[in-house]
Amino acid sequence: MDLKVPITISDELSDEVIASTGFLDLASGDISRVTYQDYDVSAMGVPVDSEDYEFTCGILSNNGKDVEFGIQVNKTTGQYSVTPNELLEIKTRAAALFAGLSGKDLLASAEAKAGRSGKH
Repeated sequence: MDLKVPITISDELSDEVIASTGFLDLASGDISRVTYQDYDVSAMGVPVDSEDYEFTCGILSNNGKDVEFGIQVNKTTGQYSVTPNELLEIKTRAAALFAGLSGKDLLASAEAKAGRSGKH
């Protein structure tokens, strides 16, 4: 089963944003096949090496709905990934958002299930 979903990536520098796309592996949190838009990595290096690099974030989109999340960049390898905690948050928020459920609906559903299982 392929658990890789397309995402957009923004490397935030002091005066500009470098946009790219990639694939987030929902099993491991690794991000692969990063393709920069209007940015020459071979000439300029990876954005994380820039003096004015600030942070990187990603967006997972589905039917006009977005889930934004933080991305870690390994300064040694240039590999993009999300932490296990961030990955869990992405999955939870994406499931709620893409299924059309609010956090309140999810909580009510979870409490109802917990209540039913507690009565057995």
